[in-house]
Amino acid sequence: MEKILITGGAGFVGSNIAIALKTHMSGFDVIVLDNLYRKGSSLNLPRLERNGVKFIRGDVRNPQDLVKAGKIDFLIECSAEPSVLAGKDGDTDYLVQTNLYGAINCAEYCRKNNAGMIFLSTSRVYPIDPLTSCNLVEKPARFELSDNQDIAGLSSKGVSEEFPMAGARSIYGATKYAAEIMLEEYRQAFSIPIVINRCGVISGPWQFGKVDQGIAVFWLASHMFEKPLKYIGFGGTGKQVRDMMHIDDLISLILLQLENPAKFAKGVWNAGGGRDISVSLVELTGICQKVTGKSFDIGSDPQTRYADIPVYISNTGKISSFCGWKAEKPVEKIIEDIHQWLVGNQEARQILG
Repeated sequence: MEKILITGGAGFVGSNIAIALKTHMSGFDVIVLDNLYRKGSSLNLPRLERNGVKFIRGDVRNPQDLVKAGKIDFLIECSAEPSVLAGKDGDTDYLVQTNLYGAINCAEYCRKNNAGMIFLSTSRVYPIDPLTSCNLVEKPARFELSDNQDIAGLSSKGVSEEFPMAGARSIYGATKYAAEIMLEEYRQAFSIPIVINRCGVISGPWQFGKVDQGIAVFWLASHMFEKPLKYIGFGGTGKQVRDMMHIDDLISLILLQLENPAKFAKGVWNAGGGRDISVSLVELTGICQKVTGKSFDIGSDPQTRYADIPVYISNTGKISSFCGWKAEKPVEKIIEDIHQWLVGNQEARQILG
């Protein structure tokens, strides 16, 4: 393996992975391809250049753009329209073309190059109805999953890969699940080592978060710049819970998988923070107040939004048992690292402020 292409490589996840590969795997030729659609992604270009990463302006929706990278040995597919609300307004073209057809274009490019691939999927592939009707325990600051569940693959440890996949999952989630299905076909038909990671909430420095994607950065930045916030849905109490994973923990998994991709090219793998690295909005508020020293009233809207769920926690027992990987950095460290980055980066503050 000498040449790695990272699609969506100027985004938050892709740029951090690219720089880590140049740091940890010396001698590799790392190329990123990105259409710079995401606000803030252009700020990553100077740091990519400083670290010896080549940038190609291109789009996974266009197969001819991938050809610009030339012969490759491996591809890490990070490009996506990542918002769970994407497509709800009826404009589904960019979402479907990027998340589904873009992934297929990447797989086809790997087939032609006899290259392996890591695909970053999402926990949002799991259907919504079972997750909204599961048994919960309400605590003072959060909802917890009960161990008493009627759904396979669900426990207080979270959602495992055995969770039933029938049902609606949001248009966004459907595009990623459809991509998973197609990549499985490419794995079997062409013997391509394709690794599929279903990622929970990923966060850390260089993420330009919004209310519908990148909640940790959005919540922290709103505290820093004293912008109004609101607990939305599930009674407006802020008790909904997500597990979180520091970008560094995802990178450690990808480095492990790159050592032997064929070993991981079977089934799917949950990758997230798990129960130990999870947080409710109420708890996240407390952490942000502590880090920023700022406190203000949070609004409340009891109406639950489209495709929202009360609790999602990745059960990562399968990947941990298989190779020993688990996320390590707690939510507090994630928020502290984001805060330090924002304090030291004026351009990022201008975008998020």
